[in-house]
Amino acid sequence: MSALIESAPGYRAGRTLPLRVEALRQLRRRRTVAMAGVLAALPFVLVVAFAIGGTPGPGENNRVTLIETATASGANFAATCLFVSAGFLLVVPVALFCGDTVASEASWSSLRYLLAAPVPRARLLWSKLVVALAMSAAAMVLLPLIGLVVGTAAYGWRPLELPTGGSLASGDALPRLALIVAFIFVSQLVTAGLAFWLSTKTDAPLGAVGGAVGLTIVGNVLDAVTALGSWREFLPAHWQFAWADALQPQLEWGGMLKGAAVSVTYALVLFALAFRGFSRKDIVS
Repeated sequence: MSALIESAPGYRAGRTLPLRVEALRQLRRRRTVAMAGVLAALPFVLVVAFAIGGTPGPGENNRVTLIETATASGANFAATCLFVSAGFLLVVPVALFCGDTVASEASWSSLRYLLAAPVPRARLLWSKLVVALAMSAAAMVLLPLIGLVVGTAAYGWRPLELPTGGSLASGDALPRLALIVAFIFVSQLVTAGLAFWLSTKTDAPLGAVGGAVGLTIVGNVLDAVTALGSWREFLPAHWQFAWADALQPQLEWGGMLKGAAVSVTYALVLFALAFRGFSRKDIVS
């Protein structure tokens, strides 16, 4: 039957499951709205927290961190939003969007019907991966964007105060913030790859999402084991805050380039495993 459909006049495998159709399906889901609400609420929560508790003073040895400069300007507040969320909160939408995308279809018993359309397996995975990554990127842009708006309204539009001393003009701060967001997205590709691979292996969406988050946490724990020495440099978690080099008077690229290379390498391997495994999988749900 599949061969007959594929040979039918007008049939084009590349036109099946267009990206706009998959994007609309994912945008209408409750988990997408809920995650957007959580990310949008964080800047308001931080503003209230600073209003109640005030901005912390310098730490040990009068060392100034990003938290201490949070109320200096809208740009500082946006950077602080990224700092407090990059370690865990931003992991969740990536794991959710990439881990839920295929497994949810299997749990609804709709996956086999999509493939019977027929939608080529590679086409189905490609559409879902592109949309999942696009939504993950949108989540990472949404947080600092709202943080910038809320922070500017609360603390004014002024130069970005650097924890290391000095400041960046507002016009120079925006490209630095964009670079930080881009690096955080690249560093989260490992979580995306884990979640997507697990999503092709299980029919339980929570298993894929939870597994990706859990393995990411394990990576953070291993990075904290200083006895591993230079081996930690092969862990994506080791470079997750390398974007702090962008908050210096002179932009430093070394750490971010190494971190991006490690993350992209792991991600490509995991994405390849997902496509390879799914192409041979017996779809029964």
